[in-house]
Amino acid sequence: MIKQFLAIALAGVAFAAPVAAREITHAMGVTEVPDAPQRVVILTNEGTEALLYVGVVPVGAVQSWNGDPWYAHVAEALKDTVPLGTENAVNLEVLASLEPDLIIGNKVRQEKIYAQLSAIAPTVFAENLSGNWRENQLLYSTAVGKAAEAEAGLAKFAARTAALRDAVGPAIDDQMSLVRFAPGRTRIYYKDTFAGGILEQIGFKRPAAQDKDEFAEEVQKERIPEMAGDRIFYFSADADPEENKANLTEWLADPLWLNLDAVKNGKAQRVSELVWNSGGGILSAFTMVDELAAIYGVSLPAAE
Repeated sequence: MIKQFLAIALAGVAFAAPVAAREITHAMGVTEVPDAPQRVVILTNEGTEALLYVGVVPVGAVQSWNGDPWYAHVAEALKDTVPLGTENAVNLEVLASLEPDLIIGNKVRQEKIYAQLSAIAPTVFAENLSGNWRENQLLYSTAVGKAAEAEAGLAKFAARTAALRDAVGPAIDDQMSLVRFAPGRTRIYYKDTFAGGILEQIGFKRPAAQDKDEFAEEVQKERIPEMAGDRIFYFSADADPEENKANLTEWLADPLWLNLDAVKNGKAQRVSELVWNSGGGILSAFTMVDELAAIYGVSLPAAE
């Protein structure tokens, strides 16, 4: 699935020279942007996936969270893209040297440097991250003149989630628990998260303790019972350094965890941090749906 999207992206690198401008309303106001920007900079991981999906390869992008500098699924498409630091620490000097004609970022990550970015090039910001990837896909794509492609992609995604909903049948009533383990900060993920929003769109249910229109909550081991569900999906850093391994091992060996029905029934499983959390965009969304189909042992129509 991802390889097919990236083939489309790489085929659509060439742009016509910008000859006009449009006004884009976004989180920080209204900005005039070129109709067909040639040198786009993107400052979030989910935004990188959004641009690649509609055939726009950025000249500069923040590096992938655990990439070197890119996640494997976007590395080929970004082989000529200049890394610009992280979402939380953008290298403005390198960014400016690229002479972009459009900068796309996110208020959650870069609000404090918006004025500096706007002094370099027209800058468009989305309001939020996490569960807002669909809205962000439309905003970013509209900013680069690719709204129709984004709308078509989101329609395909809606059709794929509907196909999975039909395929799993009565299992659609399963209550899905989401947990992220990390040293010093274990969180239960609620509905306003990337994975939570996708589960909701498919139609899966959430345990009563997690059925909240919020992002996540940090918990200690005494709250492990709140991780209960018909299925538990948990993720930890894909890079898996020793500290992460030790932390994950400690939690998964706790008697409260071992006493959860999903754990005893073999329905608690580790899933990809990239796909279920940190990738955050449309490429990861399609992959997550396919992973769920595999977990449930159902077939979906071949991807277009």
